[in-house]
Order: sequence, then structure tokens, then C-alpha cells
Amino acid sequence: MTITDPQVEIAKPNVAIILLAAGASTRMGVPKQLLTYQGRSLLNRATESAIASVCKPVIVVLGANFQQIRAQVNQTSIEVIENAEWELGMSSSIKSGIVSLSKYSNSIDAAIIAVCDQPFLSPEIINNLVTTYSSTGKSIIASHYAETFGVPALFSHKFFSELAALRETVGAKYLIEKHLSEVFCIPFPLGAIDIDTPQDYEQLQEQHCTDLLEK
Repeated sequence: MTITDPQVEIAKPNVAIILLAAGASTRMGVPKQLLTYQGRSLLNRATESAIASVCKPVIVVLGANFQQIRAQVNQTSIEVIENAEWELGMSSSIKSGIVSLSKYSNSIDAAIIAVCDQPFLSPEIINNLVTTYSSTGKSIIASHYAETFGVPALFSHKFFSELAALRETVGAKYLIEKHLSEVFCIPFPLGAIDIDTPQDYEQLQEQHCTDLLEK
């Protein structure tokens, strides 16, 4: 009788997610983090998707209007980080989030960088980044939309020092372009919809009304 060795289950990676929500929303005129869509604020939609995903920990980086926005984040499973240097740009928020992961020792294999103003971010999209990271062996998994790539994007821990050292005027996309040979993209067509201006928000609401009428 031949004895077959039991299959060894491949360990799932420990992936953190960092939600960037520190901007002042200058083009919007009001904190876009608190704008509502389908009954929930954009920030709450993003945090709920993160919590429902396989990612842990969930880090939310706030900055402008900190007290007002912090009051709306009441999930105990979220760690809120205040970026006191939010005026320096998105890179400073990425740095704040990455630095906060140091307390988790070496247990974090990778981190997803996401933003709160993509209203169609979902647990499925987040989990797809993680499973693709596991299956492809690539060090960066980016989202593809509108003939480009960007966030949400997953970065192996080997890029944490580079993420924390990004210049003030650049974001995660700079690192994706720098290491294209290590990038794998997954489709996220609705990632092209982000909310920066009153016109963006009006179009989002109009589309929601149209969808309701068609049901």
C-alpha cells in the first residue's frame, strides 16, 4: 500500500490595508470623506469594505478636519492614525500608515494602499488583490481602470521602506511605475470613479437615482 503524504496547506499572507482619508477636499469645498452615497458616508463605505475583507489590521489615516471626521469612525476594529503633516500631500499619509505597521513586528507580509473616495471599493476587490498576490508571486498587485493603473494596490513588505520615503508630490502610482516588472494588474473598471469635485458627486448621485428608477 502506498502512503500519500497529506497536502500541506499554503499559509495565507498577512496583509494590512491602509485607507488614506487625510486630504482637505479643497476642490470639493466640504470634507468629501463625509459625503453620503447610498445612505453611508464615503469613509464609512470604505472602512466597512476593509473590515469585511481578509485584511488585518485596518489602518485609517486622517489629517484635515481630524476631529470632525474622527467622530464618524466608531468601529473598534480600526486603528486611526493622525497625519499631522497632511498638507505635505498623499505621500505623507502613506508614510504615516506604513510607519504604524512597525508595531506589528514582522508579521505583515504586504499592505494595500486604498483611498476613501472610490465609492465602489468592495471587499471582493480587496480580497482579489490578496489572492492574486498569493497566486502570481508578483510583489505589487495594482488595479487597472481607465487605461491606467493605480490604487487600491498591494505592495509586498519589501517595498515598505520605499513607500515611507516617497517624495511629497507623488503617491503609490510612482512606485508602481518604477517597478513595472514586478507588477500584476487586476481589472477594477469602477475604480475610475472617484469623487474630487461637486460635479463628480452630482454625477454619482444622478447615476444612483437612475439605477433606482430602472429597478
